[in-house]
Amino acid sequence: LTGSFQLIAVTNFDEPRPKVLADAGINEPPHSWTVIPPKFTLSRHVEVLLAINSTILVVDATEARDERLQEGPFKKMSVSPDGKYLALFTNDGRLWVVSTDFQKNLSEFATQSQLAPQQLVWCGTDSVILYWDKIVLMVGPFGDWIKYSYDEAIFMIPEVDGVRIISSEKCEFLQKVPAVTEDIFKIGSTAPGAMLYDALDHFEKKSPKADENIRSIRLELADAVEACIEAAGHEINHQYQRSLLKAASFGKCFLEIHNADSFVDMCKTLRVLNAVRFYEIGIPLTYTQYQRLTPEALVDRLISRHQYLLAIRICEYLKMRTDRILIHWACSKIKISNDDEDTLCRMVVEKLANKPGLSYSEIAMTAHKTGHSKLATMLLDYEPRAGDQVPLLMSMGQDELALVKAIESGDTDLVYHVILYLKRKNDPGDFFRIINNKPLACHLLESYCKQQDPELLKNFYYQDDRSGDNANLSLIESFQQKDLTERTKRLKTSLKLYQENKEHAFEAKAIEESLKLLQTQAQLEKDCNQPFTGLSLSSTVYKLITINQGSRATKVRNDFQMPDKRFWWIKLRALVEIRDWDGVATLAKSKKSPIGYEPFIEAYQEAGEQAFLQKDLETLKEIRDKCPNALLQGQIDGYITQLASSR
Repeated sequence: LTGSFQLIAVTNFDEPRPKVLADAGINEPPHSWTVIPPKFTLSRHVEVLLAINSTILVVDATEARDERLQEGPFKKMSVSPDGKYLALFTNDGRLWVVSTDFQKNLSEFATQSQLAPQQLVWCGTDSVILYWDKIVLMVGPFGDWIKYSYDEAIFMIPEVDGVRIISSEKCEFLQKVPAVTEDIFKIGSTAPGAMLYDALDHFEKKSPKADENIRSIRLELADAVEACIEAAGHEINHQYQRSLLKAASFGKCFLEIHNADSFVDMCKTLRVLNAVRFYEIGIPLTYTQYQRLTPEALVDRLISRHQYLLAIRICEYLKMRTDRILIHWACSKIKISNDDEDTLCRMVVEKLANKPGLSYSEIAMTAHKTGHSKLATMLLDYEPRAGDQVPLLMSMGQDELALVKAIESGDTDLVYHVILYLKRKNDPGDFFRIINNKPLACHLLESYCKQQDPELLKNFYYQDDRSGDNANLSLIESFQQKDLTERTKRLKTSLKLYQENKEHAFEAKAIEESLKLLQTQAQLEKDCNQPFTGLSLSSTVYKLITINQGSRATKVRNDFQMPDKRFWWIKLRALVEIRDWDGVATLAKSKKSPIGYEPFIEAYQEAGEQAFLQKDLETLKEIRDKCPNALLQGQIDGYITQLASSR
């Protein structure tokens, strides 16, 4: 509740995210207020009860609702541990108990005091306790009450099953006697548990009445055993714990079938509770509180009190992992120890050596924060998980070591993480120096840069004096350029880099020819008004022939010293493509064919088959007349006859 009477809720302290609740519309402090936890509300959101004037406002995240009560103003209010009931102290000295939805009026009690109590708390869910100066008043559900007097100031802490009363000298616990304990120890009780407990007493006295008691509860003996076990859990006194467990064990002997798990679990629980209740530890937990708290939370409390030995023994006894205890011990040892870093490291490692899989990252982080950077680095050598080890090394400034550990882990994602971190953190020179002698890092950097950052890859190749790889990169970039000028520029860059190394003489020669071809294609585009850029030499010649530029094709062939065989093949295919049979015949008769005459026959045959499929009779006749092969002429005649008859 802020100074401007605005309510702000924080539901998680691990990840605090303040959330402003609905405006209550008040301009003065409430008489009293309390909170209902989200797990007890219908909306599953926190609700705040504000005592304003004679009524109560219920405020949550969306609205402020007036319950329109007339019994106020309420000077004190308290919600029961189960969230079902609300205790209110009115201005005229009445204790009023209602349900938290204000639909049920459960009880009223006149305290005969106009003065508001210093504290109003619940004792479990059965009674309400009010505290004035040196007076404690317990009020039951039916108007019954008990008064306790104290000579000194006290403070009451509500628990799930009672109230803890703390004074300057002692800590007392006030609770309702558990029902199972009442059934067993109540005078004249005939409950099964009481009969079993009494039977044990007679048995120890060697009285035959023990058998009578067992026979009388024969059908309820299992329930009697469980009752004694549960009652033992609620007892603080060791003598009563032993006698009740002994009674349960005695009753088990008369049962043919009984699951002893509850008995074993209770023995373990009592051993743990008795250990933490010991005055040197000072955690007086009840059985109900232990069940609600869980063993894990109890161990955490012992850790926070630096009771490491007891915490480890409890974990080993209950078969729980001890990792967090050892880690907390190591962190505390580092914080308070005055030993040198080598001694500390040896001490910590010796203690944790028999715990395989235990993480050293938290311990190393503690060492780093306390100024023991060398110790942190040494401890991280024992960290089994690279995913925890590497980020911590990076935060400590051990960048190169982090990269080495990432590479050793074999996790490429982790290596990439370190590489990209180093790239952002360092200038290119320092970055390349760190990864230069690490082959895996270099390969991964190349793979990344080829996809994401070609300029960085160029700088890397230049720094590593890899002119050939740099030339290859420029060559690849040239093929990706649409603009002729830009492509030529990149090719010239590649040529210059290739020429720096005699081992790349072939590549340099090929680039020179590519530049020459680009210049030729640019000129052809101007002269022929056709696109040529990007075509290979063979494709350029082929296209020139198909657009009836045979002389230019011959000139290109001579300029680039194209072999006769390749030129004849290209020209033959181009002439067949444009159905220039006279040109095919002229080519065949021009001189001795360097490719033989079978390609000409195959070209005629292929052209004839295509013409037949296209039902082009005139083309078939033209091919027959031009074909020099008599056998092929006969086949084409068959095509002509078949096509003519089908028409």
